[in-house]
Amino acid sequence: MSSLRVRYQTIEFDDVDIHIRTLRDKQQFEDVDDVALKLGISSATWPLFGIIWDSSQVLAHLMFDYEIAGKRILEVGCGIALASLVLNHRLADITATDYHPEVEGFLLENTQLNKDKVIPFVRTGWADEDSGLGKFDLIIGSDLLYEQEHIELLSSFINQHANPHCEVIIIDPGRRQHARFSKKMVSLGYSHQQSKPKNTEHFKQPFKGYILRYSR
Repeated sequence: MSSLRVRYQTIEFDDVDIHIRTLRDKQQFEDVDDVALKLGISSATWPLFGIIWDSSQVLAHLMFDYEIAGKRILEVGCGIALASLVLNHRLADITATDYHPEVEGFLLENTQLNKDKVIPFVRTGWADEDSGLGKFDLIIGSDLLYEQEHIELLSSFINQHANPHCEVIIIDPGRRQHARFSKKMVSLGYSHQQSKPKNTEHFKQPFKGYILRYSR
């Protein structure tokens, strides 16, 4: 029997309720047979996938009424995948990815909680040479730029999976890597805009981050 403690919550998007199962808090940890440890995921970072962060809420609210018709969409580093769940509820063509071995199980249960179709999922790292994912028209993610090395890895991964005409939206909470990341994306041929998100007053702490948009 699992020793993990979880919580169930409902997040409202206007008249739509998204039901979600997450870890109860950041103190939860269970790495059977050291599967995550062998992938380089420490006990300190293990629980981070299973929490709903402010950045993920910003992205999910942005995706609630975003134009999705005819677009193949990829969520990178999805974690608990709130944005993917919202898009899936809208019947979008959404695929989710993450490196963490526990993400797929939580994602499957959360799609079932919302009585929606299964979301295609691929466990892959940004350094993987061929994930088999193919190309996308819209690539999204939230709170991805933890370390300086992520600038090169993430930009290369995005570029590898972007169609010739592609939109990229990253929500960054202000980890001080976004300026260098934007410079790298521009060097790859993308235009760049950034803005502050609206309607974040309900967060416990002021949201200091940005919506980063890239397109080509």
